Amino acid sequence: MSLRADQVGWSAAGQMIIGDISLTVPERGTLGLIGPNGSGKSTLLRLLAGLRPPAHGSVSLDSRPLHQWPRKAIARRVAMVEQHAGTEVEVRVQDIVRLGRTPHRGALTPWTTEDQRIVDQVLAQTGLAPLRERFWHSLSGGERQRTQIARALAQCPSELLLDEPTNHLDIQHQLQLLQLINTLPVTCVMALHDLNLAAMYCDRLVMLHQGRVVADGSPEHVLTAPLIARVYGVRAEVSLSAHHGRPHIQYLP
Repeated sequence: MSLRADQVGWSAAGQMIIGDISLTVPERGTLGLIGPNGSGKSTLLRLLAGLRPPAHGSVSLDSRPLHQWPRKAIARRVAMVEQHAGTEVEVRVQDIVRLGRTPHRGALTPWTTEDQRIVDQVLAQTGLAPLRERFWHSLSGGERQRTQIARALAQCPSELLLDEPTNHLDIQHQLQLLQLINTLPVTCVMALHDLNLAAMYCDRLVMLHQGRVVADGSPEHVLTAPLIARVYGVRAEVSLSAHHGRPHIQYLP
């Protein structure tokens, strides 16, 4: 079982955003999408989630084209957390997280003890249990981000797609979140800006530049000084960390 993109492309206002990208998401692993702003990371995630159809090419889940899946069936398998999510409704944290159970319930299905167990579990996992009664508009940016991630986890997805999940989080919560993701029995695809975090927590990296894949492989293969210079336009020194054995990037003036 896998999530796969075959030669997908998407354009806006006549301008290519991503072009001819093919990749297979490793099952029960973490794939990191890296690249500068505007390289196509968010667009690719939305195509993989089925939130927009590709202009050409196809996305498939378990070898079945995504457009052939019922929307509710996709929602039971694939959870997506975008960079910006909000609501004008006065709603509590626990109610937002409860929305994650929607794909698993019928319109008239009563709330069950299993639904509540899952909500309580993800609130605890994301450190939100003390905030469950707080209203959305009273939350900090980081607390909102964790609430949306908890909502996605409540879906119990097999594929979890995250667009810049560490945005707005302080260092402690960044590390806690990425460590949590690594312990979950899910396939995860996440866009990350921080290359050192990507190196530490991703099994595989895909580097995008101007809407195309320029490197795909292990962190050691992708995070090289020449590639970083070519794609990001900065000088860097890359070494293996004595603490975790993954690449560590130091940026040079």
